[in-house]
Amino acid sequence: MSDFSNAFSIAASGMKAQAMRLRHVSENIANVDTPGYHRKTVSLEEAMHDGAPSGAVSLGEMQLDRREPARIYDPGHPMADESGYYDGSNVDLVVEIADAREAQRSYEANLRMFDQTRQMSSALLDLLRR
Repeated sequence: MSDFSNAFSIAASGMKAQAMRLRHVSENIANVDTPGYHRKTVSLEEAMHDGAPSGAVSLGEMQLDRREPARIYDPGHPMADESGYYDGSNVDLVVEIADAREAQRSYEANLRMFDQTRQMSSALLDLLRR
């Protein structure tokens, strides 16, 4: 049953990591029009157990995208400088939508793995009962 436990924990770690990644993507989309907002990015890292790779994943540190924000011309905006420009956000909505779809599909793949492992362990228990 140890292999089943490992499979469950690996799938659960993947689902947790993708859910947190989707949370960051949602924050980025919500702040696409916020002046001065910098896009948040996260990376996935392999989790270690007793100094050895466990197969599970975890989120790395959240980082801010260093790209320059868009310069927006609006002389009436309260944040505009003397030339009429202000810094918008550096969030690209198309990139965020693609990241959201990738995170969603990765979450679903981990969910299917979790469900397959559950079905296999249930079938094994049924065989052992006979």
